Formats: sequence, structure tokens, C-alpha cells
Amino acid sequence: MSVTATVITKNEAVCIRTCLESLAWVDEIIVIDSGSTDQTVEICREYTDKIILTDWPGFGPQKNRALAMATKDWVLSLDADERVTPELREEMQAAMADPVGKAAFAMPRRSSYCGRPMRHSGWWPDYVTRLFRRGQARFSDDLVHERLIVEGSVGRLREPLLHEAFSDLEEVLDTMNRYSTAGARMMHDRKERAGLSTALLHGLWSFLSTYFLRAGFLDGREGFMLAISNAEGTYYKYLKLMLMLEKK
Repeated sequence: MSVTATVITKNEAVCIRTCLESLAWVDEIIVIDSGSTDQTVEICREYTDKIILTDWPGFGPQKNRALAMATKDWVLSLDADERVTPELREEMQAAMADPVGKAAFAMPRRSSYCGRPMRHSGWWPDYVTRLFRRGQARFSDDLVHERLIVEGSVGRLREPLLHEAFSDLEEVLDTMNRYSTAGARMMHDRKERAGLSTALLHGLWSFLSTYFLRAGFLDGREGFMLAISNAEGTYYKYLKLMLMLEKK
């Protein structure tokens, strides 16, 4: 079975080479770049000539742009900071070869936070559906935290997809700011309401859920750091929504 890999990028020069090297086995690689100012595009050209330079409409719409360009039987959608291990590649190839197979496959994702692989905190096994038959799935139009909408049954793989989520605290803070803004806009479009108490309570619950209910304390120092950053991101999302509503 033939496979198209799709990747969306912006200023991913640090990690994109590792990602694309892990995709050397696929039949087609499509990259959608939204204005990189580093060497991302130049590095991508070493691996594919199917690179589209465009604007940034949000994660869901951008991934659907890439999906619309795919021409092979199967699509594997990756983020630039993810990579496929040889073991996962073999498992995916076996799954796709099954003539009575599924419409899509989810795989566990092993993520790292500031250099530490996270085993708890809601980050493991963190199943993500990334491999699917072309024409039987599309991404939701959410600006962040997009999801794959599949027409058919979804199977599960055992081997993990590797994810270098945050290499340092600067990246954590930058992502938290961007995601909280996008999340606030999505809630605003859904006509949701928020006040200071809402922001505080949701932020507190995010910390308690990550650190205690999802056993983040077992991830040591980084587990506490992640719980704090989740709480801050949630707090700022509702705070930004509150301020958006006040500007009306």
C-alpha cells in the first residue's frame, strides 16, 4: 500500500530533519509551511519537492490543506516534532497490508517535557489517530487541539510515536501563550462566558487533575512543572476570553 506523509511547519529547523528522516520509507511527503524564517523550508527541500508556503488558519484547517494534496492510498499525519521509530513503521506497514483492516489506526505517543520522557500526567499512553485511509477521514476545523474525524472503525497499534513536545521552558511559555489565545477565540466563537472566578477555578482544577488525578507527581520535577504550565495555560485562556467579552 502506498503512503503519503503530511507535516505542517513553522520555524521547525531544530527538529524537522529528524521527523523527515523517519519518513524515508513513505511514497510521498507533503509539507505545508506557514512563514518560517529559519532554515525549515530549505531542510524540507532535501526530502521533498511538495512544499506549500501559505498563511496560518489554525491547526485543523492547515492539516486539512495538507490532506487535500495527498495522492496515495494511506495518509500519515505528523507534527514536526514527532518521529516514527523503525518498530512503529513495521507495525504500520503490517496493519495497512491487512485487506480487512480498519479505516484508521491510533498509536500511543511517548512525549518528553523539557528533556524528560513523561510516563504519567495524562501524557501516556496518549493515543493519537494519525494513520488513515485517504478519503475516510478529515480533521476538525478547531484552531487548536484538532481531532481526526474518521468514517469507519479505528484500530490500535502498540509501538509508540515519539514526540519531543517541549525542549525548554521558553518553548513551553511560547506555546502556552499561543494556545491560550486560540482556545479563548474558539470559546468566544461558541459564545461561552468567563469571569475571573471561572479562570481561577479552571486553572486550579487543571493543576489538581494533572498532578494528582493523573499521577503527575510520579514524573518528578517535570511533572510538577507540567501541572503548573497546564494550570497557567487554562487560567490565561479563560482570562483572555473574559477580556474579549469586555471589549464588546
